[in-house]
Amino acid sequence: MVSKTDDIQASVPNCNVNTVDLAEGETPDHQETKAPNKDPCACGHSASTVVMNGGRAHYHSEEESKQDGGGDMDGGEDSNEQEVIVIQDTGFTVKIQAPGTEPFDLQVSPQEMVQEIHQVLMDREDTCHRTCFSLQLDGNVLDNFAELKSIEGLQEGSLLKVVEEPYTVREARIHVRHIRDLLKSLDPSDAYNGVDCNSLSFLSVFTDGDLGDSGKRKKKGSDLEQIDCTPPEHILPGSKERPLVPLQPQNKDWKPMQCLKVLTMSGWNPPPGNRKMHGDLMYLYMVTVEERHISITASTRGFYLNQSTTYTFNPKPANPSFLSHSLVELLSQISPAFKKNFTVLQKTRVQRHPFERIATPFQVYSWTAPQVDHTMDCVRAEDAYTSRLGYEEHIPGQTRDWNEELQTTRELARKNLPERLLRERAIFKVHSDFAAAATRGSMAVIDGNVMAINPGEETRMQMFIWNNIFFSLGFDVRDHYRELGGDAAAHAAPTNDLNGVRAYGAVDVEGLYTLGTVVVDYRGYRVTAQSIIPGILEREQEQSVIYGSIDFGKTVVSHGKYLELLERTSRPLKVQRHNVLNEKDESVELCSSVECKGIIGNDGRHYILDLLRTFPPDLNFLPVEGEELSPESVRHGFPRQHRHRLACLRQELIEAFVEHRYLLFMKMAALQLMQQKANKESKMATLTENSSPEAAVPALPSTENPDASAKSSETSTETLTDGKSDAVQIETTSTSDAPQPAATEATTIGAAPKAEQTTETDSPSAAATTINASQATPTEDNVVPTVTTNGPLVPVATAIQNGECESPLEGKAEDSIPGLAQAKELAESLAAEDGSVIDPKSREVVLNACKAVGSISNTSFDIRFNPDIFSPGVRFPEDSVDDIQKQKQLLKDAAAFLVSCQIPSLVKDCLDHSALPMDGATLTEALHQRGINVRYLGNVLEFVDKTPAKAQLEHFYRIGISELITRCAKHIFKTYLQGVELSALSAAVSHFLNCFLSSFPDAVAHLPADELVSRRKNRKRRNRVPGGGDNTAWASLTPSELWKNIVSEAQSYYNFTLHCENADQVVEKYALQKITLLREISIKAGIQILIKEYNFDSRHKPAFTEEDILNIFPVVKHVNPKASDAFHFFQSGQAKVQQGYLKEGCELINEALNLFNNVYGAMHVEICACLRLLARLNYIMGDHHEALSNQQKAVLMSERVLGVEHPNTIQEYMHLALYCFANGQLSTALKLLYRARYLMLMVCGEDHPEMALLDSNIGLVLHGVMEYDLSLRFLENALAINSKYHGPRSLKVALSHHLVARVYESKAEFRSALQHEKEGYTIYKNQVGEAHEKTKESSEYLKYLTQQAVALQRTMNEIYKNGSNASIMPLKFTAPSMASVLEQLNIINGIIFIPLSQKDLENLKAEVQRRQQLQESGKSLEELTVDGPLELEDKMPMDVNVD
Repeated sequence: MVSKTDDIQASVPNCNVNTVDLAEGETPDHQETKAPNKDPCACGHSASTVVMNGGRAHYHSEEESKQDGGGDMDGGEDSNEQEVIVIQDTGFTVKIQAPGTEPFDLQVSPQEMVQEIHQVLMDREDTCHRTCFSLQLDGNVLDNFAELKSIEGLQEGSLLKVVEEPYTVREARIHVRHIRDLLKSLDPSDAYNGVDCNSLSFLSVFTDGDLGDSGKRKKKGSDLEQIDCTPPEHILPGSKERPLVPLQPQNKDWKPMQCLKVLTMSGWNPPPGNRKMHGDLMYLYMVTVEERHISITASTRGFYLNQSTTYTFNPKPANPSFLSHSLVELLSQISPAFKKNFTVLQKTRVQRHPFERIATPFQVYSWTAPQVDHTMDCVRAEDAYTSRLGYEEHIPGQTRDWNEELQTTRELARKNLPERLLRERAIFKVHSDFAAAATRGSMAVIDGNVMAINPGEETRMQMFIWNNIFFSLGFDVRDHYRELGGDAAAHAAPTNDLNGVRAYGAVDVEGLYTLGTVVVDYRGYRVTAQSIIPGILEREQEQSVIYGSIDFGKTVVSHGKYLELLERTSRPLKVQRHNVLNEKDESVELCSSVECKGIIGNDGRHYILDLLRTFPPDLNFLPVEGEELSPESVRHGFPRQHRHRLACLRQELIEAFVEHRYLLFMKMAALQLMQQKANKESKMATLTENSSPEAAVPALPSTENPDASAKSSETSTETLTDGKSDAVQIETTSTSDAPQPAATEATTIGAAPKAEQTTETDSPSAAATTINASQATPTEDNVVPTVTTNGPLVPVATAIQNGECESPLEGKAEDSIPGLAQAKELAESLAAEDGSVIDPKSREVVLNACKAVGSISNTSFDIRFNPDIFSPGVRFPEDSVDDIQKQKQLLKDAAAFLVSCQIPSLVKDCLDHSALPMDGATLTEALHQRGINVRYLGNVLEFVDKTPAKAQLEHFYRIGISELITRCAKHIFKTYLQGVELSALSAAVSHFLNCFLSSFPDAVAHLPADELVSRRKNRKRRNRVPGGGDNTAWASLTPSELWKNIVSEAQSYYNFTLHCENADQVVEKYALQKITLLREISIKAGIQILIKEYNFDSRHKPAFTEEDILNIFPVVKHVNPKASDAFHFFQSGQAKVQQGYLKEGCELINEALNLFNNVYGAMHVEICACLRLLARLNYIMGDHHEALSNQQKAVLMSERVLGVEHPNTIQEYMHLALYCFANGQLSTALKLLYRARYLMLMVCGEDHPEMALLDSNIGLVLHGVMEYDLSLRFLENALAINSKYHGPRSLKVALSHHLVARVYESKAEFRSALQHEKEGYTIYKNQVGEAHEKTKESSEYLKYLTQQAVALQRTMNEIYKNGSNASIMPLKFTAPSMASVLEQLNIINGIIFIPLSQKDLENLKAEVQRRQQLQESGKSLEELTVDGPLELEDKMPMDVNVD
C-alpha cells in the first residue's frame, strides 16, 4: 500500500502483456490502437462507437455463471456487481498525533490493516524518519495485523497517538535501512542496476513536475511568444543522425543532495557482553558533510554519540550525547548541512509522482545507463553477503518454503468475489516474489556462488539448491534428449515446459498442482528454477512417478486419480484421452503426453511436471518417414529439419484452428439441414412420403467416405459456393436483435483476437458467444464449444492459389439469407446429448459434419489432439489405428492451417494496419497472438516478399529482417559467452558487439592483462563455472566470420537467405539502423552499455571498448498470473463503450481499475491499459483534466513496467500530448511529441506508418503556435508516409493534403494551398462521391482559397501599378484558432464528436449493415481496408481506436 497522501487509484488490466505471457489472445496495445472499425455494433446506441481489443463484444465467459453457482450468464454478471459494492465500504477519517508535529487527518478504509497506517506515516514528509512506534487509541496499543473495522471504538474523528517504542536489534537495523532508503530516494542508481524492482521514468523531465496542478504552473498556453518550438536537429524529418544520449535525459532532481558522506556499520560490532547489558544494540560510523567523523550507539532507548574512534573502543556516551529516538533527529542536531539538505530532499521526494517510486511487480532492466558513481553503502554490502543469499528479511530466521506458499495460495477459497480477489492477490504476490528469488538464485549459480548438490560431477551436469529452489542447467546431461536433438532440445524443453505450466495454471483445476517455474538466460547459460516437491529429494524418481513415463514412453504407468484430474483439463487444453502400450505391451490410458509425470508429494498433493509436450507437435518442423504433409505445407517447403524434435504448436494456434473448424462444422450442418428441408418440402408437394432418409442429402458425397476429412470439407465448401441460389448464411450480421454472432465474417477478418482462455471451467473456449447465443439452452454449455473467430477463415482443404486468403467461406454465398432458424434448429439438435430428441436425419447430418471436421465425438463438435502422435518411443495399441490415423490427419491440417491461413492473416492485418509492430518484441507478440512460432519468421518474410503490396509492408519487412538478424546473433552470442571466463567478460562482449556492428574491419580483442591470468593458470580451480575449456577462444572472432555465421544461422534456422558479408551491407541493403540493431541485441542478450555517442561507421577504430559494457542482466521468463474478475469487468466495460454506453462503460472500467489494484498492487501493464482507456473516455466525455491525470499515470506506468522506449510507451506519450494540448499546455504537448518522435526514430526509424500520425500531430500543434515552416516539414513528411503506406487514393492521404493546405493558407501561399486541397478534393470525390459532406467541405474550402488568391493577386497588381501610394485592401491572414487545431487533432487521432439526431442513427445502422455485407462479399482488400474506417468515421461520433 502506498502512501495515502499520494492518492493512488486503489489497483488495475493487462492488454499488452509481455511477449512471453500473452494471455491467450490479448491484443498487444500498439496493435489495438490501430484496429480499424471493422465491426461497429449494429445496434447504434447513442453517443459513440469504439473499437477496442480488436472488437470483442463478447465478454463474460461461462466461468462467471459456473462460479456463482450456475444460473444464467446475466445473473452471474449482476451478482458480480453486487459483490463489488460490498467490498467498497465507505472510508472514514481519523486524527493522528505524532510527537513534535501538529495532529493531522488521515482518510482510511475499514478493510485496511493498522500496518498500512504505519506505512503511510513512514512515507509522510513530517513523520518519515520514525520506524519504531506503536499506534494507540485511548491508551490501548493497536495490533499491527488487525483490520480497522475490527477495532473497538475506532470511528470517524478518533485520535490515534504515535508512541515511540524501545528498539531491539531487529528494529534498529530496520531503522538504519529505512533512513538509508530515504537518503537514496532520488538516486536512480538502483534503477540502472536493476535491483529491488526499481525502474526508470523520464516523463517528469518533459512535463516540469506534475501535470495535474496546472493552477500552480505558469499558464503557458496563452502566451505564445514564450514557447520555444524548435526541436533538436536530430528530431527533424529527414535527419540521419540517431544519437543515443537523449534516450536518458538528465533529471535535475537527481543531482544528489548530499546529506552525509558515509553511513556504515562500525567495525566494533557486535557489542561485547558487558555493553549488551547496558542496552547497546549495535554501533554505527558516520562522516558528515562537514567532515566530522562520529561514532554512534544504537541502544534500546534510541541513538546517541559515543566516544569510540576508528582505532580505540570507548562506548561511553559523549558529552553532549544528543540521545534521540531517531537517527534523523540526532544528525539534524550535529550537522547543519544534514538538516538543510534532508528537508529539501524529503520535500522533493514527496512531490514526485508516486508512480515514479513504487516498486514494479517484476524487475525491468535498462539496456543503457550512464556511469553511476559507486558509493559506500553498508546496507547494500550487507545484503549482498549475508541475509539475501539464503534468507528473506520478513520471515525471521528461516528460508521461505516456496512450494508450500505457491500451492497454499492456489488452495484458497474462490466462491465469491472478495475470496477470489484475496486468492488472486496472494497468487500474484507469491509469484512475483518467487520470480525475483529464482532470478537472484540463477545468477548466483552461474556466478559460482552456490555449491552444487552433486559437486563430484562435471560442471554441465551439476544441480543446485538455494533458498528452497531447485536449479538445473539447460544441457543434455544424461543423454536424456539424445533422440530429440541433444543440447538444442535441452535448451528448448524448459520454455515448452513453462508454456505447459502456464496453460495448466490458467485452467486452474482444483486438486492438480504444478511447480513454480522460472527460466533464466544469463551469461550464455539457461537455468531452470523450480519449486521443490516435498519429499522428492529423499526418493528415487522411479518410485515416486505414479503417472506417465520417465524414459520417453518405454515404461508407462497410469493412475485413476490423475486421469480424473487431467480429464478436467482435457477440454480446455484440447488434449485427447488415449491409450499407449507399455514395455509389457499392455494398454495404459493417459490424458496427457507420456513425458508428463505425476508425483504425489509428501504433502499428499498431486503434482504434474515435465509438461513440455502439453501441445501437439508441429509437423512442419518434424519430418517423419512415410508421412506426406498436406499440399499447402509442401508448397512452402515443409517439412523442414529443425534443431530439435520438440517443436510444438502454440496454444493460440490450436484455439484458432478449432474455431475455424467449428465454423466449418456449423456451415456444413446447416447446409445439409436446409437441403433436407428443401427436399422435404418438394416431397410434400409431390406426396412421395416413402422416400428413404439417405436420399435427403444428395449434395454431400462425404457421407460415403468418412475418412477423408480433408476431402469432405472441400466438398462441403464447394457446395457452399455453388449453391448461390439458395445460399446459406447461418451467421447473419444484420439481425440487430441477436447479439453479434461469433461467426460473422465481418467481425472476424483478423480483428477478433483469441479470447482469454477460461480459467475455472472446462468450457471449450472462453468467448461465450455461440452462433446460437440468442437461444442458448442450458445443456448446451456442455456440448457445443463456444467460439470467437480469428482471421480470414479458410477451409484448410481448399487450396489457396494466389497466396491470398480468398476462400469460399468469405465468398458471395452468404450475402442475404438469414439462416437463424436453421442455426437454431441445428443448435437444438446438437444440444440433446443422448440424441433422444434428434430425428435420425438430423443426427446423421451432425454425424457427417463431425466426421468431416475431424471431431472426436459423433454427436457434437469436439476437437482434441493426441500429444503423443509422432513421439519417438511411444507405441499405440492395435485397436486405435483408425483413431491415430485421424489424429495424424488433424495434425497435418493444423500445420497447414498455420501456413495457409494464419500467416496470410497476419500479413493482411499489417496491410490494413490493424497490426502495427514497431520493434522485435511487438512483432513477436503479433506472431504469437495468431499462434505463429518465431521459427516461421523466415516464411513470414518470404510471404511478404511475394505479396503484390510489398511496398506497403516495407516497415514490417524491415522489422522482421532486423529481428531475424538479432536472433541469429543472439544464438551465436550464447555459445560465444559460455567460453569466456568472468575476468574477460566485458572485453568479450565489447569485442562481439564490434564484430557485429562496427564498420572497423579488423576488430581485435583486448585480452585481460597478463599478470592476472598467469598466476591463476597454475592453480586448478575446483569449482569451475560451467563450460570451461579454452578461455581465450572468443578473442579470435572476426567481423567477417561472425557475419558468415549469422548468414548460415539464418539459413539453417529460419530457412532465410541473407545477402550480406558485414554490418554495413546489411544496413545498406535492408535500410536498417545500427542503433536499432544495438538496442535489439542488447535487450535480447541482457547487455547493458554505457550511454554515449557511438561511432559505428569509423573505419579506423572499433565502436566499443570494454569500458562501454556496464553489466550483463538476466533475461527472465515466468508465468504471469491473471486477475480474472477484473479482466471481465474490463471487457464488459469495453463492450459497453463499443455499444455507445460511455457512462456505464466508464463505471465498469473504474471498477476494473479498483479490482486490478486489489490484485496486482499499483503497478502493472494491465492497469496501464485500464488507465489509458479511462483517459480516452474522460476526454470523449469532455473531462479534459481527468483525462490528463489518468493518461499521465498511464505514461509513467508504461515507462516503469515496459521500459522507457517500448512502443507502448511511445503511444502513451502521443495520447498524453493530445490531452495536454486540449488543456492549453502547448509547450508541454510539443515536448512530449518530440520525445515520442525521438523514441520512435530510435526504435524503428522514420519509415513507419505510425510516424505519419505522429508527424501530423506535431505539424498541427506547430501550426497552432504559428511556426508555419516547421509545421510544413512535419506535415509534408506525414503526407509522404501516408501516401506510401495507405496508397495515394486513401482518405488518410486526402486529410494529409488538407492539413498541408491549411498551413500554406496561413502562410498566404495560396497557389500551393490550392494545389494540395485539389488533390484532397479529387480523392474525396472518387472515394465517397460528390454528395458526401467531406467532399462538400473540401469544395467550399477550395472556393474560399480561390477568393483569397484572387484578392491577394489584386492587391499585388495594385502595388505594382501605383507604387507606394496604392490603396491596399486589408487581407485576411488567418492564424488558426486553438479550437480548429484541436478539432483536426481529434480527427487524425480517431476521435470525432458529432451530435446525432434520431435520423442519423437510422442512417448509421443502415451504413454499418451495408459495410458488413460488403465485407462479406469480399470487396477488394484495398478499397475496404485502406479507406474504410474514415468513410464511416465522418458519419458518427466515434473513437476509432480506443485501445
